[in-house]
Amino acid sequence: MSPSNGVDRSKTPLVISIDAMGGDKGPRVVIDGIVKSLQKYPSTYFIVHGDKDKLNKLINNQKTISTKCTVVHCDDVVTMDDKPSNVIRNGASTSMWSTIESVRNKKASIAISCGNTGALMALSMVRLRKLPGVIRPAIACLWPSKNKNGLNIVLDVGADVKADAIDLSQYALMGASYARNGLNIKQPRVGLLNVGTEEHKGRPIIKQAYELINDNASEGNYEFIGFIEGSDIPSAKVDVIVTDGFTGNIALKTGEGTAKLIRERLSLVFKNNFLSLIAAFLISKKLQKFADGIDPRRVNGGVFLGLNGTVIKSHGDADSTGVAAAVELAIRLTKSGFNERLAARVASARKDETNTIKKIEEAS
Repeated sequence: MSPSNGVDRSKTPLVISIDAMGGDKGPRVVIDGIVKSLQKYPSTYFIVHGDKDKLNKLINNQKTISTKCTVVHCDDVVTMDDKPSNVIRNGASTSMWSTIESVRNKKASIAISCGNTGALMALSMVRLRKLPGVIRPAIACLWPSKNKNGLNIVLDVGADVKADAIDLSQYALMGASYARNGLNIKQPRVGLLNVGTEEHKGRPIIKQAYELINDNASEGNYEFIGFIEGSDIPSAKVDVIVTDGFTGNIALKTGEGTAKLIRERLSLVFKNNFLSLIAAFLISKKLQKFADGIDPRRVNGGVFLGLNGTVIKSHGDADSTGVAAAVELAIRLTKSGFNERLAARVASARKDETNTIKKIEEAS
């Protein structure tokens, strides 16, 4: 592993801070997810936040992880119905708050939670603060695609429903950095989501963002392929899809719903009669490969980009496979020195963006 900022991460213990209480399925799936991840990454350590009695009981039942986990007791839990503003004012005793604090206090390299997305982003911004130059952090998710590695990156998918041209240009830089360090793509291809691929289409903000993203391509070490449409999100023509949080979140939820519908319809077709059951048996391996390719659990983990510390939002309904996927993503990003590299990219590009915007406005 090559050093990042003078730190040899191969010799640094990797510690992950994880909120065990925030998900829909309770702490058991979190502990089971840790068990699965340690089978592949046995040198990882965890700070697990939540109800001490419940967690110790679950951990002690898994002897292989008892020496890998430190439990931090928390009296309260952030529910899915809690308002972010209320959590910021009154959430110091919650497992989510405690999870973020471990990263803030440098006890852990990265945080994971299955809890309330709005509350997690609000707490992360308040406790970790934004990177210098970042106006709006973004949530980046992995999307099944036709690319060789089977994945694309989409951002923002819900951190903030608003985004101006500078925000979108920063999303391009952050998404490209994520692609390099998380997916090992040396020069990611970046596309800007629009209602058409023609340059004259789209709102004025989108056109300004086009110019900024294009101007930053060399400095950001990515290839800008221009406007793309919704049908290109799972395609092989792009690695990073940039959009605002409103559009991105709708696209994400639509994709998840469509994948679920396809799985359910296929299940019904192959259970229709005896012959279809035989057919399903004969192509079971192919069916499993197809199901894995559209299974959101296996690409679980939205990464909060633009903060002084990396936070991963696991799906609230994640099972142990989903939690293990989020942990694996956390390990890859931490080992790559992702957040330090991201901060350097944003800082180097920020100084030119305001001048570029002024030129665009003067020319329009």
